[in-house]
Amino acid sequence: MNYEYILHHPHHVSKKHPQMSILNRAAQFAPFSALTGYEEAIKRTAEKFK
Repeated sequence: MNYEYILHHPHHVSKKHPQMSILNRAAQFAPFSALTGYEEAIKRTAEKFK
C-alpha cells in the first residue's frame, strides 16, 4: 500500500491533553522490553573487565 498521500501531513497535537515527556513515554513501554535482564548482564560483564 502506498502511503505517499499522508507522509507530509502535520503531526497532530492535542488541545485537551498535554504532551507526554520522552522519559514517561519510554517508561510506559519498559515492562514490555524484549531485553529483560540486559542491563544486569552489561553490569556483570563490565565487572569482569575492571
